[in-house]
Amino acid sequence: MLDLYNEFADLYDELMEDIKYDKWADYYQVLFKRAQISPALVLDLGCGTGTLTSIMSGRGYDMIGVDSSVSMLNKAAFKSTGILFLNQDMTEFELYGTVDAIISSLDCINYIIDENELLKVFKLALNYLDNDGLFVFDINSSYKLKHILGDNIYTYDENGIFYTWESFYDNQTNLCDFNLTFFIEEKNGHYTRLDESQTERAWSVDEIQDLLIKAGFKEIEVFGDKTLMKPSDKEERIFFTARKLR
Repeated sequence: MLDLYNEFADLYDELMEDIKYDKWADYYQVLFKRAQISPALVLDLGCGTGTLTSIMSGRGYDMIGVDSSVSMLNKAAFKSTGILFLNQDMTEFELYGTVDAIISSLDCINYIIDENELLKVFKLALNYLDNDGLFVFDINSSYKLKHILGDNIYTYDENGIFYTWESFYDNQTNLCDFNLTFFIEEKNGHYTRLDESQTERAWSVDEIQDLLIKAGFKEIEVFGDKTLMKPSDKEERIFFTARKLR
């Protein structure tokens, strides 16, 4: 898989500064309690620069982080000691044993655009979970990709970084292409240009549930953004929990 974040790993944390990672960790703990599990070993699948991984580690969880980007993992390694970070593709990851829970945050699943590849991810997650283990992940909803991000242009100008984010949504393929152009101010006052392209797929709730069932998961539940309620028709982020049972 292409290292999507290879050239702007240095920018990632600044661009994601509005993400309240503590709230994500709070929500995962609510879901663990709701599922009546007390996981000791947790895999963060698609951990990026490891901010959430480090927060979860600070709350007493033994964490493993997996990401396909060496650049992102280099950033993650500076944030915390005692965490095992593995440079692996989500569709092919391998662990040394099983874990009690798996989390995957910030629409990592949307970057898996092929149905067979996503099924592989779910099967691997099931394989590396202990019995009664919980898999928790979120997606950008179809509504968000079609009606909010799709066919729009966004700009950002702060702290010496200017970028444009142009999105194109294809109703035939359900793919949303993101074209990002960064202009980064250097110490000499000149700007360096950086171009990046990404693609996310709009997965429906039914598609995700069907693939989880096909992979062998049980007790699948769907929630609105960090709630315990069913997602609304205009929900922008949707969370899933799925259990591995004997």
